[in-house]
Amino acid sequence: MDYKIKRLLEKAKQAKENSYAPYSNFHVGAAVIGKNDKIYSGSNVENASYGLTICAERNAIFKMVNDGEREISAILVIGDTEEFLPPCGACRQVISEFSTERTIVYMCNKHGKYKKTTVEELIPFKFSIDFL
Repeated sequence: MDYKIKRLLEKAKQAKENSYAPYSNFHVGAAVIGKNDKIYSGSNVENASYGLTICAERNAIFKMVNDGEREISAILVIGDTEEFLPPCGACRQVISEFSTERTIVYMCNKHGKYKKTTVEELIPFKFSIDFL
């Protein structure tokens, strides 16, 4: 495992520990690395009004954007699953907003093993500014 992936995995695991998931008990952590090589992490935060819940991936991306970054170099998502955990549809759309053709997505299982993919493979027909 290369150093960048190891750092992302470490930050995502730490974020997962801070997850607030009293309703689903489905704890997720994510970490993104921006163009500046800084890592931003996030966890899922649930709410009794389910529509107000935010996923780990969006939490991490919004931190990155708040810090002035606009481009994801790589993103990693991890949960307590045996399978590789993919981002949900809403997160895929947000990931695509801040990605380039070089952005890598790492989907991890609870053991830290991962599958590497691209945004294009996750969401081939994304909604973009071209439609506006």
